[in-house]
Amino acid sequence: MEIQKLYDLDDIEFEDIAIGLVRLAKDIPAHEFFYKINQLNNLSFSRKKDLVFHGDYYDYFFPRFEAYHKFSKTCFTFISNKSSESKQKKVQTELFTEEENIKFLLNNQVDVEYILHSSEQFPDFSVILLPENLVFPIQDYTLSSEEELYQIIQYYE
Repeated sequence: MEIQKLYDLDDIEFEDIAIGLVRLAKDIPAHEFFYKINQLNNLSFSRKKDLVFHGDYYDYFFPRFEAYHKFSKTCFTFISNKSSESKQKKVQTELFTEEENIKFLLNNQVDVEYILHSSEQFPDFSVILLPENLVFPIQDYTLSSEEELYQIIQYYE
């Protein structure tokens, strides 16, 4: 992905983004996980258009789920860390390419199921009640402007 094509880098103020890392304690399908979250909260998470990452050999699709908090007018977005689908664009002819048919947005955090993002500059993820025994506590994580995921989140905002 060519970042220069997406943004005029001189016009952007780079600030770190605070996100939450969500790890599931049990392997459950996404629809069941969000059904339980919607039952516990006054939020209604629904599936949105997938986040698409364009690699050299594959296009990767990452499911997104969004909801708006009625009182604070905050948008919360869960993005799957692992691609759910990939479409091959061209055949790999090199032996040691780093691109496979499955991609993680956070390569160093493969045990993370979802990346939680908020429209607020200083998000408070504690307003989302998570199902007990299904989810570990949300881990705060800061993305710097040099990270690839930072640019992807900025593009989809």
